[in-house]
Amino acid sequence: MEQYNVTGMSCAACSARVEKAVSKVPGVTACSVSLLTNSMGVEGTAAPAQVIAAVQQAGYGASLKGAAQTQAAPDPLEDRETPALKRRLMASLGFLLVLMYFSMGHMMWGWPVPAFFARNHVAMGLLELLLTVAVMVINQKFFISGFKSLWHRAPNMDTLVALGATAAFGYSTYALFAMTDAQVRGDMDGVMHFMMELYFESAAMILTLITVGKMLEARSKGRTTDALKSLMKLAPKTATVVRGGAEAVIPVEQVQPGEEFVVRPGENIPVDGVVLEGSSAVNEAALTGESIPVDKAPGDPVSAATINQAGFIRCRATRVGQDTTLSQIIRMVSDAAATKAPIAKAADRVSGIFVPAVIAIAAVTTVVWLLLGRGAGFALARGISVLVISCPCALGLATPVAIMVGNGVGAKNGILFKTAVSLEQTGKVDIVALDKTGTITSGEPRVTDVVPAPGVGQDELVRAAFALEQKSEHPLARAVLDYGRTAGLAPEPVTGFAALPGNGLRAVLQGRTLVGGSESFLDSQTRVPDAVRREGRRLAEQGKTPLYFAADGRVLGLIAVADVIKEDSPRAVRELQNMGIHVVMLTGDNERTARAIGAQAGVDEVIAGVLPDGKEQVIRDLQRRGKVAMVGDGINDAPALTRADMGIAIGAGADVAIDAADIVLMKSRLSDVPAAIRLSRATLRNIHENLFWAFFYNTIGIPLAAGVFIPLGLTLNPMFGAAAMSLSSFCVVSNALRLNWFKLRDPRHDQKRRGRRPGKQPARPQTTDETEELSMKRTIKIEGMMCPHCEARVKKALEALPGVTEAVASHEAGTAVVTLSEPVEDEALKKAVEEQDYTVVGIENS
Repeated sequence: MEQYNVTGMSCAACSARVEKAVSKVPGVTACSVSLLTNSMGVEGTAAPAQVIAAVQQAGYGASLKGAAQTQAAPDPLEDRETPALKRRLMASLGFLLVLMYFSMGHMMWGWPVPAFFARNHVAMGLLELLLTVAVMVINQKFFISGFKSLWHRAPNMDTLVALGATAAFGYSTYALFAMTDAQVRGDMDGVMHFMMELYFESAAMILTLITVGKMLEARSKGRTTDALKSLMKLAPKTATVVRGGAEAVIPVEQVQPGEEFVVRPGENIPVDGVVLEGSSAVNEAALTGESIPVDKAPGDPVSAATINQAGFIRCRATRVGQDTTLSQIIRMVSDAAATKAPIAKAADRVSGIFVPAVIAIAAVTTVVWLLLGRGAGFALARGISVLVISCPCALGLATPVAIMVGNGVGAKNGILFKTAVSLEQTGKVDIVALDKTGTITSGEPRVTDVVPAPGVGQDELVRAAFALEQKSEHPLARAVLDYGRTAGLAPEPVTGFAALPGNGLRAVLQGRTLVGGSESFLDSQTRVPDAVRREGRRLAEQGKTPLYFAADGRVLGLIAVADVIKEDSPRAVRELQNMGIHVVMLTGDNERTARAIGAQAGVDEVIAGVLPDGKEQVIRDLQRRGKVAMVGDGINDAPALTRADMGIAIGAGADVAIDAADIVLMKSRLSDVPAAIRLSRATLRNIHENLFWAFFYNTIGIPLAAGVFIPLGLTLNPMFGAAAMSLSSFCVVSNALRLNWFKLRDPRHDQKRRGRRPGKQPARPQTTDETEELSMKRTIKIEGMMCPHCEARVKKALEALPGVTEAVASHEAGTAVVTLSEPVEDEALKKAVEEQDYTVVGIENS
């Protein structure tokens, strides 16, 4: 995806216009424009020059992100809008207060004015005109942007403001000239009549109030990108490298892979690397959100932007520049901001036609009131009210602000959503499939039990095992060695070490012959006591691997080793189940071991003996029962992660760029899976709230402004309409900012999703008859459905097709399942849905 900066956009209609223009460029396969970050993501083969030209032809500016820029080049995330709007607002208020004093203070409440104006209404009208012109010049950006967009046949919110203010100013200017004519003719009643027809204060007030709203909106929008800004600020600026035997401080951009650098206590680690010398405790909260420092020793990896808290360390650079973990996180968050969630597309379609529709409504409103015999001033006031109360920005911002804040909250907690789609859809999963090794378990075997033989001390058993295993490279040997080191043992030299057929080892320690290995191997060397044998088989039933040891033919006992489950795995599984999610464990282990681990974790279903290339087929089978999220390490599980509706990679810094996954969990712990789902649901709920407010506001506000409720005694002054418009977008953005306080690890408010919970049927191959039955069903994945009304439209369109006996649509799942009485082409199903203005992204057998 190529990223671009876009300038000149002022509302959702602008972003829709840019997106539409770029999408028409040959070679562009996907385009997503973010009004929030003034950015654009483009996929396809089109040249950047073509894309930029299309944006410019649409009336806006564009530049390629990452292109060579001067040091003075502006930061696209820097909030330059709020200070400029604040200056405009202060200047506008100065002139507006004087204008309101004369137009309303004197005329309505008799406030004193200089004698020259006391009975000279024409002079007062001229003063109001001049003050209004000053406010219009200060806020000329509305007029430039609004009429420029109108010229390009893409009117936006600025167009509505410009038209409303221009109409009020134009009619007031006409009334002022009519007043002078009445005064020349000595018609003082006419003078007073036209004096009351002046709307100069409305024009100035509209511009000022909209500026207030724009400033509040800009400040709130600036806060939605705080997470991304804070990540960028973490990037170190310099590094202390070792060149020619001497230390040198250089810009971090000049560090080369393989180069050595040093970090002293309190300093930031400049690039990703590996420790060569020294030990320390490193605070990695910037990347993982984990506040507890991590101990580092020679051989351990370190990441850029983390803080060396304790000792002096010397490291070798492994990844620099855009390849560091921090840079990849920033890129992920930026890409997510540049993508568009499915729920946003419907709002964008509305925003694209919203402004022209509002202009038409305003014109019709004015004409209707004139035809009903009301005065020109009254009719014009109703039309202006319609223009200034309508707010496409509330619709356009409803989704992206929530997505940006939600994505930032996730990033601060070590949960990286690669796209807006993944953030929206994660909360809709019905089934979570968990890889065992490295996901539910730690992925590293550990000693779980030490069982000495009768008459043997535990120290003797552990010492013999530690000496025998020290030269073995088997993963189980490492577990025994780690246990011995923890017990304070030091390596003792052995001779004659040999790895023997049948899973056994032999060595000589101080004249004693040590052997160790499986039960069958020990049986071939000596006799295993029945008590030890029974204990070994009991532990094996629990999924553990017993290692037997003997010295000079005397059995010393056994040490059980297992890949133990992570401490948080059972709790994470319980939280998923409390959300109404069916939890499945996938593993290539044997049935016995898998059942033991599954029971400890508390999963609903265990599927054992699955090879890596078979996991993808299991995910296909599970998808027949609902939306599936696959959680794995992102490497061996790549096919399954790609096949799943949502791929979640358990991966620390080195795996942050796993391409197969939609979500990366930086802390490598399973409890972040329910946290990600919880955050997704909260974000989607926030989006629904924003959309409801935006639609409700416009649905009520436009008829009120048009005068529909005048028979009930309800009317709306244009100035109050402008104030309402100013607050609408601010309210939407402020509501999205509430996500910053969302506690994504708090399970107390978890709720099960409405609808069926998948049963515990085991995943298995279908018979021929079942396959034929399933082939008469299709699952259509649809983007754009937002409510039961959308479901009804899709259902009606599909059931109108010959051969479709039933269609069940779900806007929550984003699917429509059709039952066929005869074969129906996928193209026909797709056409029926897309004719209802929804997007089909895939059709599969159910």
